[in-house]
Amino acid sequence: MSRLKRLLVAALTTAAIVAPADAATLKWGSRADIYSLDPDSVASTSNLAFLNHIYEGLVRYGPEFKIEPALATDWKLVDNKYWRFTLRKDVKFHDGDDFNADDVVASMKRVSDPASPLRGNIPLYVDCKKVDDYTVDIEVSAPTALFLNDMTNIFMFSAQWLKDNNTEKPTDFSSKVEGYATHNTNGTGPFKLESRVPDSKTTLVTNNQWWDQKKHNLDRIEYLPISSASTRVAALLSGEVDLIDSAPIQDLPRLESSPNINVKKRTELRTVFIGFNRKAKLEDGRPNPFNDLRVRQAVEASIDRELINSKVMRGLARPSGSLIAPDIAGYAKSLDVYQPANPSAAKKLLADAGQENLAFTYLCMNDESINEEDFCSGIANLLKRSGFQPTIDIGPRAVQQPKRTTGKADVFNLSWANEPTLDAYSLLSQVLSTRKGSTGVSNFGGWSIPEIDRLVDQAAREPDTEKRLALEEAALKIAKEQVLLIPLHQQPIAWAMLDKVKSVDFRADNKPRHWLTQVAK
Repeated sequence: MSRLKRLLVAALTTAAIVAPADAATLKWGSRADIYSLDPDSVASTSNLAFLNHIYEGLVRYGPEFKIEPALATDWKLVDNKYWRFTLRKDVKFHDGDDFNADDVVASMKRVSDPASPLRGNIPLYVDCKKVDDYTVDIEVSAPTALFLNDMTNIFMFSAQWLKDNNTEKPTDFSSKVEGYATHNTNGTGPFKLESRVPDSKTTLVTNNQWWDQKKHNLDRIEYLPISSASTRVAALLSGEVDLIDSAPIQDLPRLESSPNINVKKRTELRTVFIGFNRKAKLEDGRPNPFNDLRVRQAVEASIDRELINSKVMRGLARPSGSLIAPDIAGYAKSLDVYQPANPSAAKKLLADAGQENLAFTYLCMNDESINEEDFCSGIANLLKRSGFQPTIDIGPRAVQQPKRTTGKADVFNLSWANEPTLDAYSLLSQVLSTRKGSTGVSNFGGWSIPEIDRLVDQAAREPDTEKRLALEEAALKIAKEQVLLIPLHQQPIAWAMLDKVKSVDFRADNKPRHWLTQVAK
C-alpha cells in the first residue's frame, strides 16, 4: 500500500469513528502526563502502560501474569539458542497496513539499538531474523524463559511507517532526542490516537479493526494529567473525570465515604529506594563521600521506616528491608530485615568516616512515587538528626529525571517494580549490574560490583529455576550488604472511580488495561 493510500485510509477511518453524543467515554485522570508517544523512548512503567492501549507485543500477560499469545500465536525454543515465533495473521496496523515478520525485525532492531533507552529491558536479546512472512527467529544469549516475560513490554511497529517517517532510530526522552514517533502513533492495539495536547489531554478512540475479542465497551478514552492531588480529587468528586489511577492515600477515607465513588486499593509490586551517586566526584567537584560504605550505612541507620509508613503513608505501605517485593520471584525472607532507626549509630559511622555534618543534595520528584514529596521531607529531617546536612531538590519528573539519569544527583529516590519480568533478574540486570551494553541501563549511581555481575550473568544462563533463584538471592545479598540501594517500602496504590465505571482490571503491577474496562452508557 502506498503512503498516500495509507494516509487516506487513516483519514477516512478517523472520520468514520467520530463519537456520537451517547458514546461511552472514559475520562481517565492521572497525576502526570506520559513522557512520549514513542514506546522505545523511556523505560517507564506508566508510559508503557499507557502506550499498551495503542501498541502491542508478541506476547502479553494474562489475568494471573501467565504468558499468553498476542501478536504471536505460538513460540518454541530451538537448539537452546532461538525463540521461534509464529505470527498472527490478518492483523492490521492503524494505518491499514498488514502486520508481518518484517515489522518484527524492524521493531527489534530499533528497540535494541545502542541508543535505545529500552535496550536494557531485553538483556538476553542477540538478533532477530525473518524465516518467512509469518515466522521469526529471535536469538538469545541464554535459554531461560524469562526472555518471554521481557518481551511483554516490547511493542511492534510498522516497518514501512518507520521508514516513511524517518523514525527507524529510537528517540530518547531523557536526552531530549525526539522524532516523528514522539508525537505520532501507528500500532495494532485496541485503541488509536485521535489527538494529543501535552500536559493537557490525550484522546484515544476504539480501533474497530482490532484482531482480539473486544471486552470493553468504550468508544473513546480521554487521558487527563492532573498533577495536584487536591485538584485530582475535586475533579473526580465533581464528575469532571470518571477514574483516577493515583488516588491520594490521604484522601481515601473521604473518597470511600462519598456516595457514587468506589475505591480500590492494595500494595504494589513496586519497591521505593534511596540511591547514591557513586562517581569519583560529586557534581560540585568534591571527592564522593558516598563511596565510603560507612556513609551509606549511616544513611540507612538514620531511616525510620515505621515512622514514614505511619505518618506519611497512612499505614498503607509495606516497610521493607528487601530490594524486591514478596510477590517477585527471587524474594528471600531472610533478606527482608531492617534495624530500627539509630541516630547515635549513624553519627558514629559518620565520625569514623570523617564526614560529620556532611552536606549534599537529595533529589526528589513530586509526581513519581506515592507521597514522595512528603517522605522526602521526612527523610531529610531524619538525616539531620544524625548529623547530615541535606538540601532537597524537588521538582517534576520531566525536570528531575535527566538529572538522575546523567548522575548529577548526590542522593536520589528510585522505584522499581521488576516489570515486565516479575523476577529479581530485572532489578539485578538493569539497576544493580555495572552499566555496560544492555545491562545496568538504570544504574544511575554508577556503582560496579564484579561479583554481582558474575552472579547475574550466571543466573541468565541457568535453565534450572531453583538454581537461578539461588544465584539471584546471592547477588541480592551482596547488594544489601554493600548498601547499593536502601529499600524503604513497597508503596500502596489506589484507584477511585465513579460508580458509572462498572469494572476495571486492577492488578498489583498498577498497569491500567482499559481494553477490559466497562462503563455505564
